[in-house]
Amino acid sequence: MNARSFWGKVFPTSTVIHAAAILQMTTGRLAADEPRLPGVAAAMEKLVAADEIAGAVTLVVNGDRTLHLDCTGLADIASARPMTAETMFWIASMTKPVTGVAIAMLIDEGRIGIDDPVERYLPEFRDLKTPSGRAARPTIRQILTHTSGLGEATPEATRKARELADLVPVWLAAPMKNEPGEKWAYTQSGINLAGRIVELVSGLRFDAFLQERLFDPLGMADTTFAPTERQRSRMATGYTRNRDSGRLEVAPPRTEYGTDSLPPQGNGGLYSTPQDYGRFCRMLLNRGTLDGRRYLGEQGMQAVSTVQTGGLPTGFFQSDASGRLGANYGWGLGTCVLRRPHPGVAAMLSPGTFGHGGAWGTQAWVDPVRGLAYLLLIQRADFPNSDGSDVRRDFQQAAAAALFPETANGSSAR
Repeated sequence: MNARSFWGKVFPTSTVIHAAAILQMTTGRLAADEPRLPGVAAAMEKLVAADEIAGAVTLVVNGDRTLHLDCTGLADIASARPMTAETMFWIASMTKPVTGVAIAMLIDEGRIGIDDPVERYLPEFRDLKTPSGRAARPTIRQILTHTSGLGEATPEATRKARELADLVPVWLAAPMKNEPGEKWAYTQSGINLAGRIVELVSGLRFDAFLQERLFDPLGMADTTFAPTERQRSRMATGYTRNRDSGRLEVAPPRTEYGTDSLPPQGNGGLYSTPQDYGRFCRMLLNRGTLDGRRYLGEQGMQAVSTVQTGGLPTGFFQSDASGRLGANYGWGLGTCVLRRPHPGVAAMLSPGTFGHGGAWGTQAWVDPVRGLAYLLLIQRADFPNSDGSDVRRDFQQAAAAALFPETANGSSAR
């Protein structure tokens, strides 16, 4: 079959169209009135050309409006389908802040206490024992900050479950990893347990609670645990990078998420679009309000946006390869919180910036000092540390340089 190449990607001749249309396709150009920050598109185009990613949607918002929105490259290489502002993404662990907000809403209402033991809502947890044989008694704060020490459900057990309630005995049967509060250890079961507690307190299935209390009122029409066929037609394909050739290859789908037959998992089950998650971030930038409606009070905002883990080192930069930067981070309810900026992906951020990344490279970070949020939507499955990816760094650097040229050397806000 005859083929032509654009930006190093080869398409069958049948997919090749007029050169001007190809340029529009591969750069994902938006309507002329969409705001764009200079330098961001060039940074993303370079990464697409190098086969780091197939494409990206980048978004920067403040509390009032969109400051930047641009689309680069392809949502699907085989069909040459471009990235657009309507492309849907598996946002993976960017679901966790949404779960944290759900619990924070109930804290604001006095229906949950941040230091309540889990057994208050699930009496089965009274019998849970730590590795030392003591009664575990993990708390709401601990299950949402990865300090509970809970064991994990396997992907196989998750695929067999139909409701979050089905996973409770699985979590209880998994040996605890450490004593509650002893250390930070990334724990999916704790976040999903929080979703189950939302169900018990609210009387609504977790996805129904989010739909009623967050997604519908915020106008997040394309944020869901179970995309429809129409939404799936807009889904970006996930890719891995072949270690030998350096070329992008389709990543196997994550079969423990994405259908109505599976539980609504608060650890990583959501699919969304740039504008939808941007509205969620704008609500957080406005201290829990958007368009005249309040979602979180001050107590709930504090729980989500400030460190709840004391002096423990936390996060994904604790290895030698990542610079031993655990002390630079703390954890809020479902969020990572930057205590002190450091070179690289945090150089342009302010102390107190909070957010979360996803397994396939998606990123959302809310900087309350500068009053803006950076959102990166990509689907690359095999970053060693998606929070530390060059894609995130290059996007945030370019955006910050355009917004704050006086600190274009990479220094953070103070």
